[in-house]
Amino acid sequence: MVRDYRKLHDPNAEYTMRELSADTMGLAAKRGGGRDVSITDVQTTMIDGNFPWTLVRIYTDAGIVGTGEAYWGAGVPELIDRMTPFLVGENPLDIDRLYEHLIQKMSGEGSIAGVTVTAVAGIEIALHDLAGKILDVPAYQLLGGKYRDEVRVYCDCHAGDESEPDSNAAEAERVVEELGYDALKFDLDVPSGKEKDRANRHLSDREIEHKVEIVEAVTDRVGDRADVAFDCHWSFTGGSAKRLAARLEEYPIWWLEDPVPPENHDVQREVTQHTSTPIAAGENVYRKHGQRRLVDQQAVDILAPDLPKVGGMRETRKIADLADTYYMPIAMHNVSSPVATMASAHVASAIPNSLAVEYHSYQLDWWEDLVEQSVIEQGSIEVPEESGLGLTLDLDTVEAHMVEGEELFDEG
Repeated sequence: MVRDYRKLHDPNAEYTMRELSADTMGLAAKRGGGRDVSITDVQTTMIDGNFPWTLVRIYTDAGIVGTGEAYWGAGVPELIDRMTPFLVGENPLDIDRLYEHLIQKMSGEGSIAGVTVTAVAGIEIALHDLAGKILDVPAYQLLGGKYRDEVRVYCDCHAGDESEPDSNAAEAERVVEELGYDALKFDLDVPSGKEKDRANRHLSDREIEHKVEIVEAVTDRVGDRADVAFDCHWSFTGGSAKRLAARLEEYPIWWLEDPVPPENHDVQREVTQHTSTPIAAGENVYRKHGQRRLVDQQAVDILAPDLPKVGGMRETRKIADLADTYYMPIAMHNVSSPVATMASAHVASAIPNSLAVEYHSYQLDWWEDLVEQSVIEQGSIEVPEESGLGLTLDLDTVEAHMVEGEELFDEG
């Protein structure tokens, strides 16, 4: 049975008092310079990469098409289908209003956080690509202009045996010397062989020493040739995270990422303020409202939003502005295809407090083949001056790597 998600009934969407459509808002003024453009359709295709990426395309009556990407995972294409009727007939240049329009319309489906926000983010990125093409400006220009021509990229690394310190050190050496990166990240939530109970989040002293050995091996091997961060994937108790962070203070690590689960910001703050080891978090906190407590309470040293997950390009810009009021840097988490990776680069170019953007697909040899342009060169992204995101999808590669059962969207 094929469901038509565009026709689902939702009283919350149909009777919302905060209706932000162009018709309800009375937006009827003619726009000159080729800016009277209307959305005609929204389509998605899911790619079977190292994550199941959802690519989004927005079509217009001017024949101009915008491409975006939502954070990976199940349910995103269906939610985007659900939102398409709220977009058809709208002018794609009204990015901020359309974002708020979708957030309000999807309140019943949970647009405070989670996959609903992710779906909105994919549309929002496509709107930036589309608006840039209509206005013939790069996407960063829509965000206020740029601070940098090139954006630093940090490479998320995976060794052959991630539990072995020497294996991680050897991979760090290879990525620096052969691939040209001067910024790396390795996982610390790897089995040590000393675990007694994997459910309780507690780290014994023996487990902590194993993680210290990994950090020591990697940082000693790369020396001052690269900055190195370490990811814990929300794995430990507050007490264990404090003890681990304290043991790592003598090592030159860039940051320790997500040492505790993301729900309790009070614990996150306690861990951060207990240690001089820099602590980063934020990829599992949605929209500027979700990030606010992390910033206001200085619960992290470095904020790490994932752009196509937490709300999109303008929302990430707003998060970065909030962080900048506390002089807090932004290191964007990113596990995306070239599309959202480049969207992150445009935002990183447009904010003053960007540290770097993550790259998580260095072991996927066809990652860059999804687009016709080169994306990462020697550990950095040169922000395009072409209109929109500055990328052109290679539809043959997209089709070759679609998730089974997916249909290729229209070429446009």
